[in-house]
Amino acid sequence: MCHVIVTCRSMLWTLLSIVVAFAELIAFMSADWLVGSPRTPDLILEVHGTPEPYRPTLGIYMRCLKVTSFRRGLQCGPYAVEFGEIASGFWQATAIFLGAGILLLCAVAFISVFTMCFQSIMKKSIFNVCGLLQGIAGLFLILGLMLYPAGWGSEKVLSYCGQDASPYKVGLCSLGWAFYTAIGGTVLTFICAVFSAQAEIATSSDKVQEEIEEGKSLICLL
Repeated sequence: MCHVIVTCRSMLWTLLSIVVAFAELIAFMSADWLVGSPRTPDLILEVHGTPEPYRPTLGIYMRCLKVTSFRRGLQCGPYAVEFGEIASGFWQATAIFLGAGILLLCAVAFISVFTMCFQSIMKKSIFNVCGLLQGIAGLFLILGLMLYPAGWGSEKVLSYCGQDASPYKVGLCSLGWAFYTAIGGTVLTFICAVFSAQAEIATSSDKVQEEIEEGKSLICLL
């Protein structure tokens, strides 16, 4: 018989797991890792005189540029169509580690939805298994974030941040929201890994067992 067990701690862990996975995925796909130095758009047709400077953005494989003076907003898209076209070997390694971490986080986020009905798998707590996977994902994310600044000396970054840019020195650029989101998501990943133990304790408490013995199939506890 399937017992649906919902507790505050298990629901909070599930929600945090989903939020972390989406946050890391959105950050990885964003172009706002580096905000470049001010520049003037490439002019194809000048209509209203000299256009105002803007700051392009550069991600691991994405970029945003303003191509013409008469189009509003930025044109965003991948600058690297193939994996080998990513700006540097360090960023390629970053993409691999972040991708692996995000893949694990998305798998845990998917599994966490079903923990209300299934609390164990092969006689092992599904919360503990997911917590272990989140810990491994966190390590992958840390490795990726540590390697990312080492790629700031690439030609691609120099074109955005000036010739003063070098590994671990951002030059004229500034760090965008995607980088900070990735760091915040990494911290929350480890919090989720630790909190998974609390979720396991909450769903296997004496009160839950009493509810099961009474024959209840839907168990909600604060």
